Amino acid sequence: MKGFLIDLDGTLYRGHEPIPHAAAFIHWLHQHQLKYLLVTNNSSRTPEQVAEHLQELGIEVPAAAVYTSSQAAAQYLTEQRGGNRVHMVGEAGLRIALEASGFALGDGTTPDYVVQGIDRSFSYEKLTEAVRHLTHGATYVLTNPDRMLPSDGGLMPGAGSLAASITAASGVEPVVIGKPSPIIMAYAIEQLGLPAADVWVIGDNVHTDIRGGMLAGCRTALVLTGVATADNVQEQLASAGLTPDLVCDDLQHFIAHFNEWDGL
Repeated sequence: MKGFLIDLDGTLYRGHEPIPHAAAFIHWLHQHQLKYLLVTNNSSRTPEQVAEHLQELGIEVPAAAVYTSSQAAAQYLTEQRGGNRVHMVGEAGLRIALEASGFALGDGTTPDYVVQGIDRSFSYEKLTEAVRHLTHGATYVLTNPDRMLPSDGGLMPGAGSLAASITAASGVEPVVIGKPSPIIMAYAIEQLGLPAADVWVIGDNVHTDIRGGMLAGCRTALVLTGVATADNVQEQLASAGLTPDLVCDDLQHFIAHFNEWDGL
């Protein structure tokens, strides 16, 4: 049995546009009863919202097959047992995941943690408040390090870009949860219930998806449909210093290569 950890942004869709062959790829997984989990660094949506968004794009997946960096951050904090007071810099997906795990957000007391994800209303005031909490001893937790994200109109700044300003101002380095961190990878592999060597990590970002998969001991496939493209792939690979097991034009191309490697 083989399992798959599959990225979302840039792999299955770009913004509000499905990537060609994405729906057929998910159908192929279901047809062959292959275990998979959609692992996203995007902290802004809940699994239910991700599944609904995919359905609107013609890609049928259950919410239980989605694992976000917000869920991983909440799981990590629960395991730390370092307090339940959180100052959050982020959006609804992060807030819901933290509250569902019993964390108290913005109760007026000094927080135990500053948890930060993507926040498209980020401001100087939010920067100031986060920095003050960190300089007073709060632990800094970052959902994901992505500095740029694919979107309908091209690349846009990600959570990692916001984190760069918080770190520069506070001098505090965050605990990174999302890919390529071993934290989210270990949680996701555990959910699949398979050895890491039997898991393929598929994504469009060499620095997060591919690096995370390699560090976790998984096989890796880079698809050229998001951050990595046919025009920049050699530059991307050189800058990361990595060589994935496969480089594929798209997910249909991956299926053909997978059948050569593992067969069905």
